[in-house]
Amino acid sequence: MRVGIIAPPWLPIPPPGYGGTEVVVDQLATGIQAAGHDVLLCATADSTCPVPIAATFPRAVGTAGLGSAPELSHVIAGYAAVAEWGADVVHDHTLVGPLYGTRTGIPIVTTNHGPFEGELAEYYRIIAEDVAVVAISRHHASTAGATPIAAVIHHGLDVDAITPGAGGGFALFLGRMNPCKGADRAIRIAKVAGVPLKIASKLQEPEEEAYFQEAVEPLLGGDVEFLGEVGAAAKDELLADAMCLLNPVNWSEPFGMVMAEALAHGTPVLAMPCGSVPELIDDGITGFIRGTEQELSEALPEVSRLNRTLCRQAAVERFSTGRMVDDHLALYRRVVMTAHGPLYEPTIGGTAAR
Repeated sequence: MRVGIIAPPWLPIPPPGYGGTEVVVDQLATGIQAAGHDVLLCATADSTCPVPIAATFPRAVGTAGLGSAPELSHVIAGYAAVAEWGADVVHDHTLVGPLYGTRTGIPIVTTNHGPFEGELAEYYRIIAEDVAVVAISRHHASTAGATPIAAVIHHGLDVDAITPGAGGGFALFLGRMNPCKGADRAIRIAKVAGVPLKIASKLQEPEEEAYFQEAVEPLLGGDVEFLGEVGAAAKDELLADAMCLLNPVNWSEPFGMVMAEALAHGTPVLAMPCGSVPELIDDGITGFIRGTEQELSEALPEVSRLNRTLCRQAAVERFSTGRMVDDHLALYRRVVMTAHGPLYEPTIGGTAAR
């Protein structure tokens, strides 16, 4: 099978630091090629993913306030490249791409990496008439409303390349500097529990700076250390050495790649019961799920009694690149075999089947 993959133009593939979608695209492209299929990745020229790349922009365009014009230009160039190459199917990870790509006649799969609700609800309902839409968790699919979901596919990562760690004497917050991610909540939880906390977080955009200065910076000091954004090697070291990942998100996050990464390092996760959290974390086995900051503070000292081997085992069984690739290849085959649009099947989560 010849699979064209169109990545967003905002960051290189893989990203040098933060970039959840870009990490997934890198693993998917690499895994499909390793499974014996041909891959053409449409990405910016500074990408280092070890597959053939059709370069659009010379470098990633960044994520700060550029509007949709760069993505449109990237998408047009990407679809021209995969059409000329002779792709059997295109997996589009951009927002605007599927709407443009239907004119090429190539079967298209798109993954929604964000919410289905709100201003994009009608968009996904409309494009699902011609494009196979993937949700990234059962909870995510349950929020799709009138949008039919072609498949629910959890993200995966190269678990074999990750060495589990023994854990240490600090909790770790790893995520965007955004109120919904909850760095300020993590600090309060750790302080009440009397546990040192390290914070690794991207801090580049105006909204991130504002939240940091207003809600996070005043709480720093003592046993709370802000590290800023860290690269892949430093992130792996932190996850392996942490006693737990403290992940107090308070929004319906569709997946939460950092939780799967933590488990792959053998590191349990403490989180609130929002979005996909109960789907990814087994309460009392691979972490603790609690409804309030106080309850998480009380649970934090108890993570030392959790079995890190079981955390690692959960990642191997449920969040590997191989499993993710197999799930996608099965969907690609269904889409290619269906002459008039994607073949929808009933999915977990209550979404409409077609």
